[in-house]
Amino acid sequence: MDIQRVAKDFPVVCVGGSAGGLDAYIRLLKHLPADMGVAIVIVNHLRTVATQLHEILPHYTEMPVELITERLEIEPNHVFIIPEKRDLYVLDGKFRLKPISKPWGWPDVITVFLRSLTEHWDGKLVAVIISGYDGDGAAALCGIKEVGGITIAQKLDTAGQPDMPESAIASGCIDYILSPEGIAREIVRIAHAVAKAE
Repeated sequence: MDIQRVAKDFPVVCVGGSAGGLDAYIRLLKHLPADMGVAIVIVNHLRTVATQLHEILPHYTEMPVELITERLEIEPNHVFIIPEKRDLYVLDGKFRLKPISKPWGWPDVITVFLRSLTEHWDGKLVAVIISGYDGDGAAALCGIKEVGGITIAQKLDTAGQPDMPESAIASGCIDYILSPEGIAREIVRIAHAVAKAE
Protein backbone atom coordinates (compact mmCIF):
# COMPACT_ATOMS: atom_id res chain seq x y z
CA MET A 1 0.00 0.00 0.00
CA ASP A 2 1.76 3.18 -1.09
CA ILE A 3 1.70 6.42 0.87
CA GLN A 4 -0.60 8.21 -1.59
CA ARG A 5 -3.19 5.50 -1.07
CA VAL A 6 -2.93 5.54 2.69
CA ALA A 7 -3.21 9.33 2.60
CA LYS A 8 -6.35 9.64 0.52
CA ASP A 9 -8.32 6.42 0.41
CA PHE A 10 -9.95 6.01 3.81
CA PRO A 11 -13.55 7.07 4.51
CA VAL A 12 -14.30 10.60 5.71
CA VAL A 13 -17.42 11.16 7.78
CA CYS A 14 -18.61 14.77 7.88
CA VAL A 15 -20.94 15.42 10.82
CA GLY A 16 -22.67 18.75 10.24
CA GLY A 17 -24.57 20.37 13.06
CA SER A 18 -25.39 23.55 14.91
CA ALA A 19 -27.84 24.33 17.73
CA GLY A 20 -28.42 21.23 19.87
CA GLY A 21 -25.54 19.45 18.16
CA LEU A 22 -23.40 18.86 21.24
CA ASP A 23 -25.73 16.17 22.59
CA ALA A 24 -25.63 14.36 19.23
CA TYR A 25 -21.81 14.64 18.90
CA ILE A 26 -21.37 13.14 22.37
CA ARG A 27 -23.85 10.30 21.82
CA LEU A 28 -22.28 9.54 18.43
CA LEU A 29 -18.64 9.54 19.57
CA LYS A 30 -19.38 7.44 22.67
CA HIS A 31 -20.48 4.63 20.34
CA LEU A 32 -17.65 4.77 17.79
CA PRO A 33 -14.56 2.56 18.20
CA ALA A 34 -11.23 4.40 18.04
CA ASP A 35 -9.70 2.15 15.37
CA MET A 36 -12.26 2.10 12.53
CA GLY A 37 -9.89 3.61 9.97
CA VAL A 38 -12.24 6.55 9.41
CA ALA A 39 -11.71 10.32 9.81
CA ILE A 40 -14.55 12.14 11.59
CA VAL A 41 -14.88 15.83 10.69
CA ILE A 42 -17.27 17.86 12.82
CA VAL A 43 -18.51 20.93 10.96
CA ASN A 44 -20.45 22.95 13.48
CA HIS A 45 -21.51 26.25 12.08
CA LEU A 46 -20.31 29.04 14.34
CA ARG A 47 -19.83 32.50 13.06
CA THR A 48 -18.58 34.45 16.06
CA VAL A 49 -18.36 32.25 19.14
CA ALA A 50 -15.10 30.35 19.56
CA THR A 51 -15.68 26.61 19.45
CA GLN A 52 -14.97 24.59 22.58
CA LEU A 53 -15.71 21.20 21.04
CA HIS A 54 -12.00 20.25 20.89
CA GLU A 55 -11.92 20.70 24.68
CA ILE A 56 -15.23 18.99 25.46
CA LEU A 57 -15.28 15.99 23.10
CA PRO A 58 -12.00 14.26 24.13
CA HIS A 59 -13.91 13.14 27.26
CA TYR A 60 -16.17 10.99 25.06
CA THR A 61 -13.79 9.29 22.63
CA GLU A 62 -10.39 7.62 22.62
CA MET A 63 -9.64 9.15 19.21
CA PRO A 64 -7.46 12.28 19.23
CA VAL A 65 -9.65 15.39 18.83
CA GLU A 66 -8.02 18.28 16.96
CA LEU A 67 -9.03 21.80 16.06
CA ILE A 68 -8.35 22.14 12.33
CA THR A 69 -5.48 24.39 11.26
CA GLU A 70 -4.41 25.33 7.73
CA ARG A 71 -2.84 22.40 5.83
CA LEU A 72 -3.43 19.94 8.68
CA GLU A 73 -3.11 16.40 7.33
CA ILE A 74 -6.36 14.41 7.28
CA GLU A 75 -5.76 11.16 9.16
CA PRO A 76 -7.96 8.17 9.99
CA ASN A 77 -8.93 7.44 13.61
CA HIS A 78 -9.01 11.16 14.41
CA VAL A 79 -11.82 13.61 15.14
CA PHE A 80 -11.34 17.01 13.49
CA ILE A 81 -13.22 20.17 14.48
CA ILE A 82 -13.81 23.18 12.21
CA PRO A 83 -12.69 26.51 13.76
CA GLU A 84 -15.16 29.40 13.93
CA LYS A 85 -15.46 31.99 11.17
CA ARG A 86 -13.90 29.74 8.55
CA ASP A 87 -14.97 27.84 5.45
CA LEU A 88 -13.37 24.41 5.24
CA TYR A 89 -11.99 22.71 2.13
CA VAL A 90 -9.89 19.66 1.29
CA LEU A 91 -6.94 19.65 -1.11
CA ASP A 92 -4.15 17.08 -1.58
CA GLY A 93 -5.14 15.17 1.58
CA LYS A 94 -4.96 18.28 3.75
CA PHE A 95 -7.49 20.68 5.24
CA ARG A 96 -7.61 24.19 3.84
CA LEU A 97 -9.27 27.12 5.61
CA LYS A 98 -10.62 30.35 4.15
CA PRO A 99 -12.47 33.26 5.75
CA ILE A 100 -16.17 32.42 5.94
CA SER A 101 -17.78 33.32 2.62
CA LYS A 102 -21.20 34.02 4.12
CA PRO A 103 -20.60 36.20 7.20
CA TRP A 104 -24.26 37.28 7.41
CA GLY A 105 -27.43 35.21 7.54
CA TRP A 106 -27.21 31.46 8.05
CA PRO A 107 -23.73 30.04 7.30
CA ASP A 108 -23.33 27.33 4.67
CA VAL A 109 -20.03 25.90 5.93
CA ILE A 110 -21.35 22.31 5.86
CA THR A 111 -22.46 22.63 2.23
CA VAL A 112 -19.08 24.18 1.29
CA PHE A 113 -17.10 21.36 2.94
CA LEU A 114 -19.26 18.55 1.52
CA ARG A 115 -18.88 19.94 -2.00
CA SER A 116 -15.12 20.15 -1.54
CA LEU A 117 -15.04 16.50 -0.43
CA THR A 118 -16.92 15.37 -3.54
CA GLU A 119 -14.30 17.08 -5.72
CA HIS A 120 -11.08 16.35 -3.82
CA TRP A 121 -11.41 13.13 -1.78
CA ASP A 122 -10.94 9.64 -3.23
CA GLY A 123 -12.18 7.61 -0.28
CA LYS A 124 -15.76 6.77 0.73
CA LEU A 125 -17.79 9.77 1.86
CA VAL A 126 -20.43 9.79 4.57
CA ALA A 127 -22.47 12.96 5.21
CA VAL A 128 -24.34 13.16 8.52
CA ILE A 129 -26.69 16.06 9.26
CA ILE A 130 -27.69 16.47 12.90
CA SER A 131 -29.52 18.98 15.09
CA GLY A 132 -29.32 22.65 14.04
CA TYR A 133 -31.20 25.67 12.75
CA ASP A 134 -31.74 26.35 9.06
CA GLY A 135 -30.75 23.94 6.29
CA ASP A 136 -26.95 23.99 5.99
CA GLY A 137 -25.64 20.89 4.22
CA ALA A 138 -28.88 19.93 2.46
CA ALA A 139 -27.84 21.44 -0.89
CA ALA A 140 -24.76 19.18 -1.10
CA LEU A 141 -26.36 15.84 -0.23
CA CYS A 142 -27.39 14.80 -3.75
CA GLY A 143 -23.78 15.49 -4.85
CA ILE A 144 -22.50 13.16 -2.12
CA LYS A 145 -24.78 10.40 -3.40
CA GLU A 146 -23.70 11.01 -7.01
CA VAL A 147 -20.10 10.13 -6.09
CA GLY A 148 -21.23 6.95 -4.28
CA GLY A 149 -21.35 8.40 -0.79
CA ILE A 150 -23.87 7.70 1.96
CA THR A 151 -26.13 10.31 3.55
CA ILE A 152 -27.67 10.18 7.02
CA ALA A 153 -30.00 12.55 8.87
CA GLN A 154 -30.63 12.56 12.59
CA LYS A 155 -34.08 11.25 13.54
CA LEU A 156 -36.13 14.38 14.17
CA ASP A 157 -37.48 13.35 17.57
CA THR A 158 -33.91 12.83 18.84
CA ALA A 159 -32.69 16.26 17.65
CA GLY A 160 -32.74 19.29 19.95
CA GLN A 161 -33.38 21.48 16.90
CA PRO A 162 -34.84 19.53 13.96
CA ASP A 163 -34.54 22.21 11.20
CA MET A 164 -31.28 20.96 9.69
CA PRO A 165 -32.13 17.24 9.58
CA GLU A 166 -35.61 18.18 8.31
CA SER A 167 -34.08 20.18 5.42
CA ALA A 168 -31.72 17.28 4.71
CA ILE A 169 -34.62 14.82 4.51
CA ALA A 170 -36.57 17.25 2.29
CA SER A 171 -33.67 17.20 -0.22
CA GLY A 172 -34.78 13.68 -1.21
CA CYS A 173 -31.17 12.50 -1.00
CA ILE A 174 -31.01 10.92 2.47
CA ASP A 175 -30.27 7.19 2.77
CA TYR A 176 -30.92 6.73 6.50
CA ILE A 177 -32.78 8.58 9.27
CA LEU A 178 -31.34 7.43 12.59
CA SER A 179 -30.74 8.34 16.23
CA PRO A 180 -27.13 9.32 17.13
CA GLU A 181 -26.53 5.76 18.38
CA GLY A 182 -27.98 4.37 15.15
CA ILE A 183 -25.75 6.72 13.14
CA ALA A 184 -22.73 5.35 15.03
CA ARG A 185 -23.75 1.76 14.19
CA GLU A 186 -24.13 2.66 10.51
CA ILE A 187 -20.69 4.34 10.41
CA VAL A 188 -19.14 1.20 11.92
CA ARG A 189 -20.92 -0.95 9.33
CA ILE A 190 -19.66 1.27 6.48
CA ALA A 191 -16.10 1.22 7.86
CA HIS A 192 -16.16 -2.59 8.04
CA ALA A 193 -17.55 -2.87 4.51
CA VAL A 194 -14.79 -0.61 3.17
CA ALA A 195 -12.11 -2.55 5.03
CA LYS A 196 -13.43 -5.85 3.63
CA ALA A 197 -13.49 -4.50 0.09
CA GLU A 198 -9.81 -3.56 0.19
